[in-house]
Formats: sequence, structure tokens, C-alpha cells
Amino acid sequence: MRRTLTLLAATLLTGALAVPASAAESADGNEGFSINDPRITESSGLAASRLHPGVYWTHNDSDDGPYLYAVDSATGETVARLTLTGIGSPRDVEAISVGPGNKIFVGDIGDNLGGTWPYVWIYELPEPKKLGDATVRATQYVVKYSDGPRDAESMVVHPKTGRVYIVDKKEEGGHLYEGPEKLSSSGENIFRPIAPVELWATDAALSPDGQQLAVRGYFGGVHYAWNGGRLQRKDRLSVPLQGQGESVTYSADGSRLMYGSEGSGSPVESREAPGAAEGGGGGGKGAAGAQDGKSIADGGGTTVKIGAVTLAVVVVALFGLSRRRRRR
Repeated sequence: MRRTLTLLAATLLTGALAVPASAAESADGNEGFSINDPRITESSGLAASRLHPGVYWTHNDSDDGPYLYAVDSATGETVARLTLTGIGSPRDVEAISVGPGNKIFVGDIGDNLGGTWPYVWIYELPEPKKLGDATVRATQYVVKYSDGPRDAESMVVHPKTGRVYIVDKKEEGGHLYEGPEKLSSSGENIFRPIAPVELWATDAALSPDGQQLAVRGYFGGVHYAWNGGRLQRKDRLSVPLQGQGESVTYSADGSRLMYGSEGSGSPVESREAPGAAEGGGGGGKGAAGAQDGKSIADGGGTTVKIGAVTLAVVVVALFGLSRRRRRR
């Protein structure tokens, strides 16, 4: 009986955590997929292409070189690898974002030494109109923080203004840092804290309309109204449990949040974006934690699976029934 219950629990849990995707989602490139390129073992950032539907840009964390990869979500295969020139040797690339004018921004902003590097870098390049392996010249920007060095893994570019923002990574929660109105390639770019973020952040993403900010950690996430960068916390995000959850991006149409993880053959999982059910397309009033009835994750890193709660109730009931039968 106990073995039967264990098998039943596993079956129910699998069903509870499964998130079916519609045919429309698949056609738009919004369905989850796996990154199949064996060269990509530490996918640390993710950004939906604006020029190529269903394509997502990613990169390795470190020790790979100045490379970006375009992955087709329909197949999980790499359809382009860009080699960046005009920059130094990348140290710890942690984030990628697409800004206005189809400009790709890459955040070489990680600091595994605990926030000791006096400066970090951001790279900017045009998104290629045609996909294929190519060498692309990038612009390099030197970044410093007004309150001293720090580790960070999250960078977003506002889709309307092109202004760049960074969220630092602190276990007790960090801050959203705002860059200059326009980055300069000839001097230092000072980023200043403008709003607290209640999460140990591993990545962040702005909705295509620039109204919503999604911040994820290893086990949870928070949805904020952007409010000009003066963040207003709205709700918790439905973040999937992943081996090492490192990335998040909105789909190009803003209807889904795509969550990525490190590792060979790493999965990218899809969840409905806050407000998408009301037709907000990546913006709106919807509660992210209740958006699909699958899970609720709080900003402190605790994930409460609604399906798992149902499972627990069923298993407890079955065990109780088993005990009653043995007593009789």
C-alpha cells in the first residue's frame, strides 16, 4: 500500500507541476524549450528577440569568451553565434536585454569576489537582421556604483527610453540602480540606487510596454509596477523550481515570462505574465502568483505549490484510510 501511495504521489505531483502550452503559444515562440547547444552550459541571461519571432538570446556565465547565442525556441538549436569585438576579455557576464532600436545590451556585471572590482562593463551592439554566425563590433561602457563595488546579475533596459538599470545581488535584498540617461563610452557611468528590491536577485526583466518589472531569485520572484523606476510591489511571481535558476525574460509580445537555468541542456520554462489574462500583454493588474493556478512563490525564496498542497491532502487522506483498514 505504501509503495502504491508513493507512486500515486509521484503521478499527482507530476500532473500538478505540469504547465501545458497551447498551440498558439508554440507558434509565437512562447512555449518552454531546452537549450540543446553543448557549448551553452552556463546560460546566465535570456532576452527575447524583437526581430526574429521565437528566438531568444543567451550567453554563458564565464570562461567562454565574447560570445552570444541565438536559440530557436521551436527546436532548442542555436541559429547564430555572435563573436563580439571592440571589447576587452569578459569577466562574468550575467545579463542580457534588448532595448529600443533593436539594440542588444550585455551585462558583464557579476563579481564572484563579493563586490571587490572597482568597475564592471556593459556592452552594446545591434541585433543582426539576418541570423547566422558573425563577428559584430560592440561598444563597451565602464560602470561604477555611487556607493561602492557590488555583485550583480540583473540588468534591464527600458524599452521606451533606452535607459539601463541594474539590480544588485544581496541575500537580504538589494536595490535597483539607475544609470545615466545616456551611457558614455568615453568615461565612467555612475549607477545610483533608486528603489529597494525585496529579493536575492539572479535576473530581472521589463515588460515590452515598460510598465512591469519581474525580478527572480533561485526559488522565488517578485512582480513590481515600474512607476518610473520608483517600484511598487504588486505580487509574487510563479517561478518554476529549477536546478540553478539564473534568468528571466518577457516573451516578445509580453504575454509570458520565460525562466532559464544553468546546466547542459538547460530548460527554459514558460509562465503566464502578470496581467496577461486580462489582455495586458505583460502589463496590468493581475496577480502573478495566482495567474495560472499552478504555484505561488514569495519574494523570500519560499515556493508554495498549490498542486503539491492538493497532493498532500490526498496522500494524508489515503494514509488515514490505510490505517483504518489495518485497524479493522
